[in-house]
Amino acid sequence: MIVVVGEALIDLVISPTGEVETSRGGAPYNTARGCGRLGAAVMFAGPLSTDRFGSMLRAQLEDDSVDVAHAPLVDRPTTLAAAELDDGGAASYRFYISDTSAPSLDAVPDLSGDVLFTGGLGLVLEPLADTVASMVEQWDGVVMVDVNCRPLVVPDRDRYVDRVRRVLAGADVVKVSDDDLDYLVPGAAPLDAARGLLGRGPKVVLLTAGAQGAHVLTSSGERAVPAERVDVVDTVGAGDSFGAGFLVRWTESGDLRAFDDLDRLADAASFGARVAAIVCGRRGADPPRRHEVD
Repeated sequence: MIVVVGEALIDLVISPTGEVETSRGGAPYNTARGCGRLGAAVMFAGPLSTDRFGSMLRAQLEDDSVDVAHAPLVDRPTTLAAAELDDGGAASYRFYISDTSAPSLDAVPDLSGDVLFTGGLGLVLEPLADTVASMVEQWDGVVMVDVNCRPLVVPDRDRYVDRVRRVLAGADVVKVSDDDLDYLVPGAAPLDAARGLLGRGPKVVLLTAGAQGAHVLTSSGERAVPAERVDVVDTVGAGDSFGAGFLVRWTESGDLRAFDDLDRLADAASFGARVAAIVCGRRGADPPRRHEVD
């Protein structure tokens, strides 16, 4: 079982000409949906609002075969994110967070599973972020973290970076983008910064760079993984889908703690790249089902 904890929210996707569409989002939420659509046993344990948006988020998880039995229901409005698209389809985000549902997880749930997945605003919003950090420290299985920095939401960079370091110390697999590393380690070359993360606790670092592909880094070696070619509609949910694809392939392929097996790691990252490419060819975070990828 893959246990996903973090934010679920509604994206307001704003086109360059000002049209607005609503879509279900949140990095861990998207990852849970991606895992479910790819056939993995997965549960989402982040808070969901009792409002209509919250009901929509919950129904979508259920439709995508995600277990929501341990997702707390909270009587606060659903968290909103405005995703503003540029002419190339890339998204920049602004968030509406105060007194909303996503940050409200304030106690470590009594859960177990093979893998704990978290990241995104789950490392920023309090008290959720402190709960996530405690879960990572207490988890008995494998931990994967997708850092997924959102600088516009971070109220205190030093506090945020300290929490990220605390979480990374308990993580086995860490996914970061070149943009994440530019925020966390300003001025450093992405590959050098990614190598530096290996000394902070993770066994595997997945460095993604959009159309430039990805790198798998371990203490025993590195492997480049090319991106899949695609006509990009937008990039909303692409990184989340890469993480879901990697995680599903990794959990299917053998020993979850064989972190020195570069062939398996690269195969899982290549599968993630195929999943991400499909999402880039669609509007919004719409992860593929398994038959679309195999």
